[in-house]
Amino acid sequence: MACALWPLSLLYGVFVALRRAAYRSGWPRQEHIDPPLVVVGNRIVGGAGKTPTVLAVLAHLQARGWCPGVVSRGHGGSGAGVQAVRRTTPATAVGDEPLLIHLRSGVPVMAGRDRAAAARALLAAHPHVDIVVADDGLQHLRLARDIELVVFDARGAGNGWLLPAGPLREPIEATSSARRTLVLYNADAPSTALPGFLSRRRLAGVVELAAWWQGQPARVDALQALRCKRVIACAGIAQPERFFEPLRAAGLTIEPLPLGDHADFVPLPWPADARDVVVTEKDAVKLVPERMARERPGLVVWVAPLDFTPEPALFAALDAALAALPAAPRREG
Repeated sequence: MACALWPLSLLYGVFVALRRAAYRSGWPRQEHIDPPLVVVGNRIVGGAGKTPTVLAVLAHLQARGWCPGVVSRGHGGSGAGVQAVRRTTPATAVGDEPLLIHLRSGVPVMAGRDRAAAARALLAAHPHVDIVVADDGLQHLRLARDIELVVFDARGAGNGWLLPAGPLREPIEATSSARRTLVLYNADAPSTALPGFLSRRRLAGVVELAAWWQGQPARVDALQALRCKRVIACAGIAQPERFFEPLRAAGLTIEPLPLGDHADFVPLPWPADARDVVVTEKDAVKLVPERMARERPGLVVWVAPLDFTPEPALFAALDAALAALPAAPRREG
């Protein structure tokens, strides 16, 4: 099948090259913003750990004294234009990932297909923001970036071919206008030839859904208490096995229930006799406790955060890249 689709990959590659050449020539013109812009994205289709990486970067920036804000496409959201993300904003309006980022980090988030418009709205509404992180904006060339953080998982570049014959959205060594490009591997070892940094994935425990919405942390003892129960593990993410494996490693005997990426949970997908269900944080933002109490009063929904911890050298490289940026305001257009 890949060989049959290879000619289409050539056409797609020509389109990608022409598009990048057009932006390098100044038409269409890239839009610059005054605060530094860090883009987190991947070159391969499917989830590679971008959102957990964004959360780790935000936590580091906040610890270093920055006041970050986030712009995101809002994949899966039904809203048009640019929308501010708040705790009470439904995930169906802005997308599950922007809402999760806001809930976990507390930073202001703007969602919209036009990342440049989202960045302008973010800075207008929150003038204290002094650095902007773009979630999944690697191919959104209209918004000029200072630093790129490219995330790979264990799949690497797959067969090395572009869409649709392969998994690559763009060539693995695509040139960029960013002043610095960093590579992070969400894997035990590098999965491409690009030099980069590693990250560690850890199951933090579990916390009941209502407590998670209140900001309470996950607990390991609550996870251990589930070992003797019938547990349904539900994941509406790109690679559900990435969620199921740590649960099994923690000693849980789970009934896996994989769903499509960005599943809307309408209707609720698990059996009527389910008593304990474990979900990802990305899915938890679509499960309001009041709804669960109304529709499934005998069910306990547990949220199991998967925390990503990049090696410290990544943050040292990010700090060095930020320190090397020119201090003068960047020109518009």
